[in-house]
Amino acid sequence: MNFSKCGPLRGEVTVPGDKSVSHRSVMFGSIASGTTEIHNFLQGADCLSTISCFRRMGIEIENKGGTILVHGRGMHGLQKPDGILDCGNSGTTTRLISGILSAQDFTVTLTGDASIQKRPMERIMDPLSQMGAKIRSLHGNGCAPLEIIGSPLHGIRYLSPVASAQVKSAVLLAGLYADGETRVTEPELSRNHTELMLSRFGADVRTENTTAVIRPAAELYGQKILVPGDISSAAFFIAAGLLVPGSELLIRNVGINPTRDGILRVCRKMGADLTLLNENHGAGEPVADLLAKSSRLHGITIGGAIIPTLIDELPMIAAMACFAEGETIIRDAAELKVKESNRIDVMVRNLSAMGADVEETPDGMVIRGGRPLHGTQIDSRLDHRIAMTFAVVSCLAEGETEILGAECVNISYPEFYQDLARLIQ
Repeated sequence: MNFSKCGPLRGEVTVPGDKSVSHRSVMFGSIASGTTEIHNFLQGADCLSTISCFRRMGIEIENKGGTILVHGRGMHGLQKPDGILDCGNSGTTTRLISGILSAQDFTVTLTGDASIQKRPMERIMDPLSQMGAKIRSLHGNGCAPLEIIGSPLHGIRYLSPVASAQVKSAVLLAGLYADGETRVTEPELSRNHTELMLSRFGADVRTENTTAVIRPAAELYGQKILVPGDISSAAFFIAAGLLVPGSELLIRNVGINPTRDGILRVCRKMGADLTLLNENHGAGEPVADLLAKSSRLHGITIGGAIIPTLIDELPMIAAMACFAEGETIIRDAAELKVKESNRIDVMVRNLSAMGADVEETPDGMVIRGGRPLHGTQIDSRLDHRIAMTFAVVSCLAEGETEILGAECVNISYPEFYQDLARLIQ
C-alpha cells in the first residue's frame, strides 16, 4: 500500500475499543455466572481469536457488531475443545488463557500463527508451573504450541522479572482457582486492567504498590462493560495532530488509565499542545477526549517506570522523535524485542532507510531529530503498530512511501487507513 506526504489533518475521530479491555471482558465473562454485555468491543483479529477460543470451549457468545453478549457458564463451566485452540496473532489470548486453562479438568493444546510460535512463553510457564500447572512447550523451545493439562493449583508469591500485564494476568487468573492467596510483584507497575475488571466481576483482588494480590473465587458474576477507546490506537492520531503542520485533531472517548497514559506524559514533556477534555470515570476506566494541535517538539530521555505505561506506543514515539529538535533517548525498553516483531530493530532499520539519524542500543534507541525524511519501501514485518506508525510518518516524508504487509492493521484497527484519509484536508 502506498502513501504520500499530506496537508494538515483536521476534524475528530473515535478510535476502536481498547484491545486489552476487550480481551479481558470476553475471558472473564466466559467464566462468570450469567450474561456479560460488552459495548464498543474491538472487532480486530486478536480479540476475535479470544472469542473463537471460548466458543470452542462451549461458551455461547453473540457478536452483534459493537455489542457482545457472553453467556457465561461459571468458574468450572468450560468444556474440553474438540481440537487445538488457535490464538492467531494474539499474545494476550495465548498468555491469559493459559492461566485459566491451567486449572481446568481437561487437557488442551494452544497454538497461534508463525509470530506467536516465536514469542516467549516461559515467562508464564515458569510461574504457572510453580502453582502446580502442567504446561509444556511441545517443541521444547519455550514457545507455542503449548500443552496444558488441567491440575489443582496452589497460591504463590511470584517476583516477576519483567513488568508485564500478560504475565501478571496469567498468574492472577490461575490464582482465582488456587487453594490460597496469590501475589505477583513486578519491578514496575504494568497496566492494571485485569485487577480493575476482576474486581467488578466480584473477585477479591487488591494492589499494594507494585504487587497484585488475589484470593480464590467461588464465583464471578456477569457485568455490563463499556470498553473505552484504545489509547494505543489513539497514539497514531495524537502524533499526526502534533507533527503535521497546521493540524488539529479531536480524538473522542480515549481510555486514560494511569497505567497506560505514558504517551500523554511523554508528549507534554516534549512540548506538545495536548489537552484532555470531558474527563470522566463512568465505566470503571477513566476516559477523556484528547485535543492535539501541531506543535514544535524537543527531544527528551524516556526510561524507567514510565516504560510499561507506553510500551506499545514506543514505535510511534520513536518516529515522533525524528521530527523533534535535539536528541531523544529511549532506554529500559528491551521488551520491544519480543513483541509481534523486534520493534527496536524494525524501527531503526526503517527510519534509517527514510534518512533518520537513529541508533540501536541494547535496550532502546537514540534518535537525533531534525533530518528531513524521504519516502521508501517499509517492511512492516506484519506488525500492526509498525504499519500504522509509518502511515503517519509518510504524511511528513517527501515522496512516496510503500508499506509492505499494510493489511496487518486488521489486528487492532481495521478502519485505520480510512480514518486517517478522512482527516486529511
